[in-house]
Amino acid sequence: MRERLRLNQILSSAGLTSRRKADEWIKRGRVVVNGQVVTEPGTRALWGQDQIQVDGRPVPGPPEKVYLLLNKPFGYICALSDPQGRPVVIDLLKGVSQRVYPVGRLDFDTLGLLLLTNDGEWAHRFTHPRYRVPRTYKATVRGNMDDDAIHFLRKGISLGRVKTLTAKVVVVSRNQKETLLRITITEGRSRQVRRMVESVGYRVVHLIRTSFGRVALGDLKVGACRHLTREEVQSMKRLVGMD
Repeated sequence: MRERLRLNQILSSAGLTSRRKADEWIKRGRVVVNGQVVTEPGTRALWGQDQIQVDGRPVPGPPEKVYLLLNKPFGYICALSDPQGRPVVIDLLKGVSQRVYPVGRLDFDTLGLLLLTNDGEWAHRFTHPRYRVPRTYKATVRGNMDDDAIHFLRKGISLGRVKTLTAKVVVVSRNQKETLLRITITEGRSRQVRRMVESVGYRVVHLIRTSFGRVALGDLKVGACRHLTREEVQSMKRLVGMD
């Protein structure tokens, strides 16, 4: 039996806008369900069965769900387009006909595992702080990081008015020149790993995300992408309560 979904979730999953923008559209009376104007953001509908329109145009039905893993190279923007003309991760997807978008983002100068999908609810849960999905990074830090700094990284760091949650930090190697760390966090704040390291007096010179939730980068080549296996998709859904 098909589940009744909130309209903002339907419009987001259809690739029309974000959930926040969808709520604004609804409040302005731009959304019609089965011939009736809807102005309550919490309204639910049966996607693919109810007739939903935005500004008089039908909302497309549920697309085939696509789940991709990309090994993001340096210098790519996690967006569908860039007004400055910089390369975007979508340019790397060969043979993918469906419209997909990044699940969260990696910075311009961060490499590694990036998930992309057209499943709005799946993407929403993996980026919402409520679910505390683990993200693991391999960070190369300039200099020999001392034990006190590592302790503070594990305990949580104040970034402005917000303190980060505890992190799992493993020292892979260190010498006078550099320290190699494996850091696992359960938040996705902007440039969080770099800012955490900077707050204890050091600087990240190379950063790569190696896992997200229960999916690992493995030996996927830089710039290449692949579809998640059925087992990976189901495992990730269980992680955020979608099973």
